[in-house]
Amino acid sequence: MLLGFKTQLALNNKQRTLAARHAGVARHAYNWGLAICKQAIEAKQKLPAAKVLRTAAANDLHKRLVAEVKKANPWYYEVSKCAPQQALRNLEQALKRWRSGQGRFPRFKRKGVRDSFYLEGSIRISGNRIKVPILGWLRCAEILPTATPKNVVISLRAGRWYISFKYEAPLLQVEKTGDVVGVDLGVNRLATCSSGEMFALRAASANDNPKPYRKAQKRLVRLQRRVSRKQKGSANRKKAVMQLARAHKRVADIRLDNLHKLTSYLAKKYRVVVIEDLQVQNLLKNYRLAGSLAVRVSGTESFCGFYEFRRQLEYKAQLYGCQLVVVDRFYPSSQLCSRCGHRQKLLLHQRVFRCERCGLELDRDLNAALNLVQWYLATCSKAYGPLSRSRGSYACGDPSGGVVGVNSATSHGSQKQEESRDATNTALSQIGVFVSVS
Repeated sequence: MLLGFKTQLALNNKQRTLAARHAGVARHAYNWGLAICKQAIEAKQKLPAAKVLRTAAANDLHKRLVAEVKKANPWYYEVSKCAPQQALRNLEQALKRWRSGQGRFPRFKRKGVRDSFYLEGSIRISGNRIKVPILGWLRCAEILPTATPKNVVISLRAGRWYISFKYEAPLLQVEKTGDVVGVDLGVNRLATCSSGEMFALRAASANDNPKPYRKAQKRLVRLQRRVSRKQKGSANRKKAVMQLARAHKRVADIRLDNLHKLTSYLAKKYRVVVIEDLQVQNLLKNYRLAGSLAVRVSGTESFCGFYEFRRQLEYKAQLYGCQLVVVDRFYPSSQLCSRCGHRQKLLLHQRVFRCERCGLELDRDLNAALNLVQWYLATCSKAYGPLSRSRGSYACGDPSGGVVGVNSATSHGSQKQEESRDATNTALSQIGVFVSVS
């Protein structure tokens, strides 16, 4: 399967200058093409740009770029031709997404904000060095995979240059020590598993989420105050902006490191991982939770930890031969008792689930993770018995790459849960799930 690899570059002054020129040419070509397309849309004229909008052919824009822009700007010939070509292809994809309703209309790029460019051609890798066209041999921060990529993308983030490419990685045969596990994500704790494991890497204790943004919030406020006090356009303001960007990137790197360690552990250890299909956009609308879920990188980039967790787990499940089951978002895993199936309302600040029927007292995240496992065993009980340990055999009967999307009913009453309790108690004891009543 194809995997992406990204690492930091250690460039000299000449290479930094060439990289900045490539990024500038790519940005100029993108903005020029966007201006042509925007003018065609507003004027409603049948210009070559209108044809581009209908057929999504970046080649037409590139021919016009060569005929009009390159002659007037000779510095286009100082960089690789791949940089402006790919910039127009990116514009084509952005317009396609806008036309299909998947995204907003493209915006003009600014200097220093997500600068990047594309290169292809003769690319070689030797240890921690990579040779790319125009720039030559580039030294990297780590050993590169033994592969021959066809193209690379070089980007600038918080004052540091990075290189990324795709390579063909073999599927790994990893011996599984666990069968089925339910994972419930949270804000106080990074993740709670049905096996009783609680993950909070780099935290003071296992019950605390690292919360790198909250820890760095005072420093971010101080750096932001420094930026606001500097005169616009001055060199000191640029330095202050760079310090603020690096502080934001450090927060994002800590979160990504935690998520990578957690998803790799789950995909390597368990044969089946059951998670919930969370509505990330709705979670980010809650101003009390958005600060703990999303973070900005270099001023503009942002990601949600819940979405990133699922994205990483999807491709790692295929890489390590694990099955990922995504339960419908309307399944009330936090409101059901994992012992008797009684359903009751639970407020967000109530961290302990106390069943009104059987008296079970259990951590709410652990109770939700147990309910995910029980739902999987009840729904896929027929397939769970003869579940094969070979790659490509999936309990829910979906051999589509290891990720199973489950569209369950929107209403799950306690009666259905009670009927399945007896059938799943034996299976739960086989996978080592024990619930203690306090």
